[in-house]
Amino acid sequence: PNEEITYHEDAWAGGGNLGPCIEYFSRGLELGNQVYMIYDISTGTQQELKLKVLDMGMGQERNAWFTGAAATSYETTFPTVVKKLQEITGVKVEPKLLQRFLPYSSYLNIDEVENIEKAWQDVAEKLGVTAAELKSKILPLAALYSVAEHSRSLLVALSDGVLPSNVGGGYNLRVILRRAFSLIKKYGWEHQVNLIPLTEWHAEYIRPQFPELSENLAEVHKILAVEENKYNDTQRKAGTLVGQYILKQDVKLTDDKLVELYDSNGITPELVKEMFADAGKVIKVPDNFYALVAERHEKNKQQQATETMRQEKLDLSGVPATNVLYYSDYTVVDFTATLLKIIDDKYVVLDQTYFYPTSGGQEHDRGVMGSCEVVDVFKQGNVVVHVLKDNIRGLRAGQRVECQIDFERRQQLAQHHTATHVLNGVCRKLLGGHIWQAGAAKFLDKARLDITHYEQLSEQQLRQIEEEANKIIAADVPVHKSFVTRTEAEQKYGFSIYQGGVVPGKLLRIVDVQGLDVEACGGTHLNHTAEVGRVKVLRSSKIQDGIVRLEYVAGKAESSAAAAKVRIVEDAAKMLNCEPNQLPGRVEELFEKWKDAVKKDKPVDEQLTSTARYDGDVLAKVVEILRTQPENITKTITRFVNELNEAAKG
Repeated sequence: PNEEITYHEDAWAGGGNLGPCIEYFSRGLELGNQVYMIYDISTGTQQELKLKVLDMGMGQERNAWFTGAAATSYETTFPTVVKKLQEITGVKVEPKLLQRFLPYSSYLNIDEVENIEKAWQDVAEKLGVTAAELKSKILPLAALYSVAEHSRSLLVALSDGVLPSNVGGGYNLRVILRRAFSLIKKYGWEHQVNLIPLTEWHAEYIRPQFPELSENLAEVHKILAVEENKYNDTQRKAGTLVGQYILKQDVKLTDDKLVELYDSNGITPELVKEMFADAGKVIKVPDNFYALVAERHEKNKQQQATETMRQEKLDLSGVPATNVLYYSDYTVVDFTATLLKIIDDKYVVLDQTYFYPTSGGQEHDRGVMGSCEVVDVFKQGNVVVHVLKDNIRGLRAGQRVECQIDFERRQQLAQHHTATHVLNGVCRKLLGGHIWQAGAAKFLDKARLDITHYEQLSEQQLRQIEEEANKIIAADVPVHKSFVTRTEAEQKYGFSIYQGGVVPGKLLRIVDVQGLDVEACGGTHLNHTAEVGRVKVLRSSKIQDGIVRLEYVAGKAESSAAAAKVRIVEDAAKMLNCEPNQLPGRVEELFEKWKDAVKKDKPVDEQLTSTARYDGDVLAKVVEILRTQPENITKTITRFVNELNEAAKG
């Protein structure tokens, strides 16, 4: 009944924002809340938000719990999973004890209690049992609920394309993943509880609402298997790292050091405590350990936000928004505009422009304005600023000025940008739906695309990606560009349009490589994929956990790269006195003899005789054998030959 609802006014902060809120309760349970976000506090100071947001919190699960009158939300949220976990682990629920305990459970909120052990003793005393007895009944059940909850969170997040990592939202996933593994180990459930079947149970239960979760299970299971291997490797390595502290006399592991061991090496405090206990030593793990970890990452985010804010701004007061024309046709490079303002004889603002400013990971256009050279273009707010190389050379505010953009540069950047979209779509098609763009940059000589992926790419995968991308390019697929309202774009294409990050504004420019990739993007793009020419994937590298970088060239840059590749192979073949297609065999022979002579001090014949022919990508195979970059091949071969000859003489 409405008269039973109690309203409570409060304040709430989260995600770098702050505002007043109204919470509403019935029978002791918070049913929901409304937060009126007014301030940005991400930089450590309180700044009023330009866009106010109403953050409404009233999940369906809260209402299911309330109306179902279950002891905890877990019985109504995932009843089948909880029941199966209790059956296989043997964890029993004592309904009478639980009914008496739950009204006091909020007293054990780690964020609000100074002495958690005393809090347990106080609650146990109220229930007429010892703290040890109460913990033995409650903590295994809490662990079971945690594993159930964490596994469902992982299922949903992994299905949405988020990967466990050491940064951002992926870090939160890794924390709960490690915590789930740690709880399973702590309570000896390794042979009964596995996250892979757990995600299957969850997907089956919520299939009526979220059928896509069942469709993505194979991919989710691959990621969980990789993460479990990483976790197990970490546990094995922990012995060496933690052992160093155990061997020290009067060792004191500070809270900061425990957080660092967890943050940098994935070693949980529970494992550290267990290893110390096995050595007959005791360490204190802070009760709010995981809160300390979260706090550390929050501080890093605030520091980065503060540094981002420190940018010099030009005085553009009174200058109207620039009419940007570069979205329409990348081939238009000649235009006339009115000069609105000149700042410091260097910065020029026009009423309209086809010059593309650096944004979206794409470099700016260059060209001429009158008799002046334009060397940089950037956007400040909704105004495009052109930077001149020398001085204004007679330019003045109010005059009409003829401009010309360097088309060769514009075309190359457009080729690299469109190739980025093609590669992003191909990677998602071949590697899985978890692939998201985590960053990109398009330069004249090459481009790069960072994608979310849980392991390094093999040479075979790179060649497959390149081959598929060139098929798309050769098929001359149309590249549609249009402005669409945000709501229409999201309803039609889904949130995958934000591959390059969320774009502000009510209208989004949608770039659609037909049938492959659709993104909200402001860059200069070709009209058909065939205009890319060809794309060549140069290399890939793992730049951080969960992020793989592809480096590639397209268009004229691809031709230059292909020529450079031929030169490297020819030079290396000449050095080793063999045919280009014999180079991999000759290099492998050199490498093996070098290892025997230099590393193992064995007598060897320095003459190279291999004539084995290789039918694949010769350069890629040589890179694989020597474990170096293409540009370092001749230098590496020279070093190996010299050292081999020296060892043979000795």
